[in-house]
Amino acid sequence: MKIIICGAGKVGTSIAKHLVDQKNDVTVVDRSDELINKLREKVDLKTIVGSASNPSVLKEAGGESADMIIAVTLQDEINMVACQMAHTFFKIPRKIARLRTEDFLNPKWRDLYKADNMPIDLIISPELEVARSIEKQLKAPGANEVVPFMNDNIELLNISIDDQCPLVDTKLSDIINLFQQDEDSSKNLKASIIAIVRDNSLKIPEKNDKLLESDEIFILVDTSQVNRVMSAFGHDLKPIKKIIVIGGGRIGFNLVRDIEEFHTDINATVIETNPERAKFIADYLNTTLVLNGDGLDQEILDEANIKDADMVLALTNDDETNIIISAVAKKNNCESLILVNNSEYDKLKDVLGVDKLINPRMTTVSKILKHIHKGKIESVYSISDNQAEIIHAKALKSSRLVNKTLAEANLPEGIRVGLIKRDDLIIVPNGDTTIELNDEIIFLSLMNDIEAAEELFQVRDEY
Repeated sequence: MKIIICGAGKVGTSIAKHLVDQKNDVTVVDRSDELINKLREKVDLKTIVGSASNPSVLKEAGGESADMIIAVTLQDEINMVACQMAHTFFKIPRKIARLRTEDFLNPKWRDLYKADNMPIDLIISPELEVARSIEKQLKAPGANEVVPFMNDNIELLNISIDDQCPLVDTKLSDIINLFQQDEDSSKNLKASIIAIVRDNSLKIPEKNDKLLESDEIFILVDTSQVNRVMSAFGHDLKPIKKIIVIGGGRIGFNLVRDIEEFHTDINATVIETNPERAKFIADYLNTTLVLNGDGLDQEILDEANIKDADMVLALTNDDETNIIISAVAKKNNCESLILVNNSEYDKLKDVLGVDKLINPRMTTVSKILKHIHKGKIESVYSISDNQAEIIHAKALKSSRLVNKTLAEANLPEGIRVGLIKRDDLIIVPNGDTTIELNDEIIFLSLMNDIEAAEELFQVRDEY
């Protein structure tokens, strides 16, 4: 696929690297020589210095033959104009724009983005997406990540294996048997371990593999059974009742707004350094306590009653500040979740003593991937620093999987089917499981097998 990316900042660079790794033809446009040069050092691709809102620049970038434009510059207006230029002059089929200004995201203006006006096929707001991701994690505080699939029917959990886990040194086959041991099959755990991360390297587990201390696992589970699965791995969940959010920017604000609306059982306090921003948040929200001050100031933390808090969420724009806040939270015997933009910190989570870490760039990349892949792909989530993707796809008549068992399908080694949803039934598959028409399938694909995964669910024209 031929793709133009407008913006060589952190988000644009992450998307570009990911798409190049998947063997797409990528061109990046940015006005900054410095950002373009940094990108060239990291990724082998075509780059152009110029404004994404300039039609001649888009033409130079290959607009006349492009399949998609992804506009992720720091300015909403440029992203919007770039999509308009792409549509009007070059008829680029798919247009994606990052918009951050809250007024642009107001539902009452949604008609603006229709084909007859300013055609944008997908609007991405990283701040909103990250806020929603954090909100999901509050449901399973013992997990490193919680990602919903299939309209929240299935959750992807990232769980650390520590010395308190009762399943340390247990074979995967024994864990599978443990999950399926109830005579009443309806009571069995609908869960599937699809990846193990060991020493920062991801692998698809085999039946004889054992879980080791310091491993991280990715496990798919029926949402109704999340608590049972967490308990099985030694994480008895204590409901989160009180949180302290440090940083009242777009992410922090959207998070506490959602908490007030959807989690009335959670008490939230926001600490914001800017007095005007603090006043805005306080005026907008109803039940949230808003304090103007420094989140590193112990007096402010005491005023926020940190001793009674279940979690501190460090959501400032500075990675290092957020890391220090996590250390302060630990000192106050409080769990921490921090926002980081530098993916290198992901690998140092345990060393830094951070309980949970979220990277907004990866959230944005995952949102876009659905619109990149071929075939009937419903949603995608990139895991473990782009080592693999978790894909939700639908088996249509044109898919070569339909009416075959998984053993007969002869899947590539880098693809592992996790769970299948058939009507209202969640199925933990094995080699004898037959894929039926309209089955919804969640599977893992290593990066080298993405093309093969697309082919499995390719929607072909039928005559």
